[in-house]
Amino acid sequence: MLQSVAVTAADTNRAIDAVWRIESPRLIAGLTRIVRDVGLAEDLAQDALVAALEQWPESGVPDNPGAWLMATAKHRAIDRLRRNERLDRKYEELGREALVQQEDDLLRLIFISCHPILAPEARVALTLRLISSLTTEEIARAFLVPVSTIAQRIVRAKRTLTEAHVPFEVPAGPELDARLASVLQVIYLVFNEGYSATAGDDLLRAGLCEDALRLGRILGGLAPKEPEVHGLVALMEIQASRSRARVGPSGEIVLLLDQDRARWDPLLIHRGLAALERAEQLGGALGTYAVQAAIAACHARARAAADTDWARIVALYDALAQIAPSPVVELNRAVAVAMAFGPAAGLELVDGLASEPSLKSYHFLPSVRGDLLQKLGRSDEARAEFERAASLTQNARERELLLRRASACSRPGVE
Repeated sequence: MLQSVAVTAADTNRAIDAVWRIESPRLIAGLTRIVRDVGLAEDLAQDALVAALEQWPESGVPDNPGAWLMATAKHRAIDRLRRNERLDRKYEELGREALVQQEDDLLRLIFISCHPILAPEARVALTLRLISSLTTEEIARAFLVPVSTIAQRIVRAKRTLTEAHVPFEVPAGPELDARLASVLQVIYLVFNEGYSATAGDDLLRAGLCEDALRLGRILGGLAPKEPEVHGLVALMEIQASRSRARVGPSGEIVLLLDQDRARWDPLLIHRGLAALERAEQLGGALGTYAVQAAIAACHARARAAADTDWARIVALYDALAQIAPSPVVELNRAVAVAMAFGPAAGLELVDGLASEPSLKSYHFLPSVRGDLLQKLGRSDEARAEFERAASLTQNARERELLLRRASACSRPGVE
């Protein structure tokens, strides 16, 4: 009998954990609209979670756990507001709470957690904490930084938002563009860290990719008329479709042109192409994410690497360089030029970037140069470039690949 009770309690706790991950973003968003304080809203949501942990093992999980948590948190909010002598005014706001407002609240919370007043790393930490419901420990583990560092970022971010009296609203007019750009940047930063980890022993951190995709899909549903939102979703869906093919049996990196395309996820490709089509149908010039998604779509549509339309990819990089010029874009364009018109043409462009200060510690620059030199038969120079690239990366899998490529370069006098 005791064993049966223990199993039931464990099942209930697992159910509570699952409910919390699903419901907490909307719960915190709704409470933030009521109390106008992200930190306080999170405290109230945590109070509701504690109540669930105390009561549900005995009473069972309610039919509508999200409504139960919200009702419990509201009661806690009323108690807080009574102490602050604002009960009457706020009680009316609580009474006007409706399910139709939850999505608007979630959108407002996304815009708050990604507010430009916060440093980029603080935006990422706060977004993952509030919207993705990751614990401080999970965020720290994902980004390979101490738990205390992430905790401080989150605490300082919430304090900054409170002290700046940032309104709980979706901005309008010109401010919307700037704020939306910040939101998209945060989501893509999270995705990129999952897709190609900056440091550590693994190339991929699938959890971060999934969180970014979920955030992008939520934002796409909440802002259906914003083409760049769909562009970002398209880009992430198509890139994520390659995840299984990017890593070999022993965890080694498999380069794009060597990947088994049968392992690419057709559902994610379909979703990505559909999102790109939505971005295009909304009209106007494509933004940076939509253009990058169009580049990714060229790869997704090619049944084999040899079928890739590299000339179109060069043209798309030309367009990207016009709307978002950067040395990294030029480096990627050089790779496309090399594929379309030969390694010598690409190397000329890469050499033109050699003195670019922002690429001084960017390991992809010597990596690309080494690849092109190897294709031109300049093996000694290629080996040196691969070794230099290996010394610059902090990711163990990338370093392993680069050293392997350096070793594979033929020795002097050897074909």
